Amino acid sequence: MLTKDFVKLTGTSLLAHKLRSFLTMLGISVGITAVVLLTSIGEGLYQFVLSEFTQFGTTLVGINPGRVTTHGMTMGVFGSVRPLTIDDAEALKQLPYSKSVVPLVQGNAEIEGNRHTRRTTVYGVGSDFPETFSMRVRAGRFLPDDDPSAPRAFVVLGSKVKQELFKNTNPLGERIRIGGARYRVIGVMESKGQVLGFDLDDTVYIPASRGLELFNRDSLMEIDLLYKEGTNVDKVVAGIKRILEAKHGREDFTITTQEQMLDVLGSILNVLTFAVGAIGSISLIVGGIGIITIMTISVNERTSEIGLLRALGAKHNQVLSLFLGEAVVLSAVGGVAGLVLGIGIAQLLHAALPALPVHTPWTFVVLAEGLAILIGLLAGVLPARRAAMLDPVNALRTE
Repeated sequence: MLTKDFVKLTGTSLLAHKLRSFLTMLGISVGITAVVLLTSIGEGLYQFVLSEFTQFGTTLVGINPGRVTTHGMTMGVFGSVRPLTIDDAEALKQLPYSKSVVPLVQGNAEIEGNRHTRRTTVYGVGSDFPETFSMRVRAGRFLPDDDPSAPRAFVVLGSKVKQELFKNTNPLGERIRIGGARYRVIGVMESKGQVLGFDLDDTVYIPASRGLELFNRDSLMEIDLLYKEGTNVDKVVAGIKRILEAKHGREDFTITTQEQMLDVLGSILNVLTFAVGAIGSISLIVGGIGIITIMTISVNERTSEIGLLRALGAKHNQVLSLFLGEAVVLSAVGGVAGLVLGIGIAQLLHAALPALPVHTPWTFVVLAEGLAILIGLLAGVLPARRAAMLDPVNALRTE
């Protein structure tokens, strides 16, 4: 059989039964649409969270009070022999590969300035905070490197807080109250936006020891250490343990590297992507069953046509390839339609909900289309084989 005849026979058969062909392609396209849409959302979430974490760099280590037990539970401050202190943060600056160290305590408090009052997030931090978290000061300066145990009452405003309290006037040098205590404004941060749901513009920054006093705490919530690029992270962790164990007498703290956070996050999101992809694959299985059903019906309806082809000299493998070709064409066209719909719906969702990240990698597009063709090929094998095995004489007698 010539190639042009093969193509003509396949195309004629599909066009002769438009509704049947459309319904068959619809089953595959719905499955591919579901898989592409769900995995695009899953991959988008992964890329979004990954970018949120890595915008602070990949050489960041967090130290928290309390040690994670073998049961996977953290005892927190109550499980510590000694809390994390500002002295601990100062001691970690002795590490030769340390670029910056930031003690951190966080809470919510009422602030008052320029005859406006509101509640906002207050961060008690050290002077290295901008360098550690890749943030910039838009006006004025950040907290100076004062005596950590008795710092001056300075405050740096987030861009949103500055706008809420002072509108378009210059706040530098002005006095505001935070939790009843007076602070002098010495800087305003550049807008940073939201990071993992936290609005970093709706914040104010005060010295860490004053934050401990404001929130009546005896322990820092966290110490963040930024180490020099190229340094082995295990070496950094070992150095932190050595210094803190010497001060605390035992390992009563938890060290979390950026790599560990990304590994845990990646494993969680990979499971999520796999789960939503598996849900969409159910639609593909249904589409495959549809192809088997439709192709079986087609064989029954075209028995006399098959007998004529066999009588004219068509071989078993030619009849087999003819029906397999129809199944592959149906699934391939359905797959392309599903890809267009899936990507289109994903982009429309992102346009309607900008906060919802979507990302469809091209490698996945190729794999999805290949999967559609494979399903059509597998689903068409049994009906095509049945058609090829029909007896020509008996087939010609069928009406």
